[in-house]
Amino acid sequence: MALPRNSDPSLTDRLTDGAFRALLALMRLFPYHRRIPVAGWAVSRLVAPLAGYRRRVRDNLALACPDMPSARIRHLLRAVPDNVGRTMVELYCGQEFTDRVKDLPLTGPGADALERAHREGRPVILATGHFGNYDVARAALIARGYRVGALYKPMNNPLFNAHYLAAISAIGTPLFARGNRGLGEMVRFLKSGGMLGLLMDQHMAHGAPLTFFGQTARTATSAADLALKYGAELIPVYGIRQADGLSFTIVAEAPIAASDPLTMTQAINDSLEAQVRQNMDQWFWIHRRWK
Repeated sequence: MALPRNSDPSLTDRLTDGAFRALLALMRLFPYHRRIPVAGWAVSRLVAPLAGYRRRVRDNLALACPDMPSARIRHLLRAVPDNVGRTMVELYCGQEFTDRVKDLPLTGPGADALERAHREGRPVILATGHFGNYDVARAALIARGYRVGALYKPMNNPLFNAHYLAAISAIGTPLFARGNRGLGEMVRFLKSGGMLGLLMDQHMAHGAPLTFFGQTARTATSAADLALKYGAELIPVYGIRQADGLSFTIVAEAPIAASDPLTMTQAINDSLEAQVRQNMDQWFWIHRRWK
């Protein structure tokens, strides 16, 4: 994935960044419990039609769920960008966001393995996707003393990238940018017994041709490669938004058994797909996952 451009920001970059900053400034006028639903409404009703999100959601659903009833599709055209808007503004809420998730219990069949690895100082790969709020688990684990880093993709818009990086850094560090330097730092952190969060649901042109919702989805095998090479547990972890739209449950699934990179990576895809099928409105269907 590309690093930020070295050239000066374009007019489009400046306009996009300015619009986002204006939205954030407006959101900060509201208390947290109002700010998050208002952000969801604004992205769902105002941003999504202009940005083409609804068409992308519709196209992705037509590919992945061709038999979905039209009423369900219409619901998701609004519910999906609502979750996206809530998530983005939550990430910019810093300590307010962390305070709301720091005491959440770890649930699921992988919770004991995760806690045991922390006590013993052993490396863990936390595999997740753009689902629910993907930074809930990282924020909660860091707040309780876990050493959790994350790999992130720098934005193409350098103006947006600067404040986005500052926002997610306020939740916790270290963060490793995709690229040779970030890869070296990430490996050293993992070898020292750190936990590394990886978002596994983005199209990778040179990824393995695995499946997601029954369709070929090129997927990086990096999580499995690292787990096998450095003896790390590979545990799918999710921050699932609850019915009130403000609270979350952290679910750690059973560690994926060590075998080979393709089998293990397909297991990650299958894990995420199962979670998405239970909460269709919480996955970022706005992504171009299938190409």
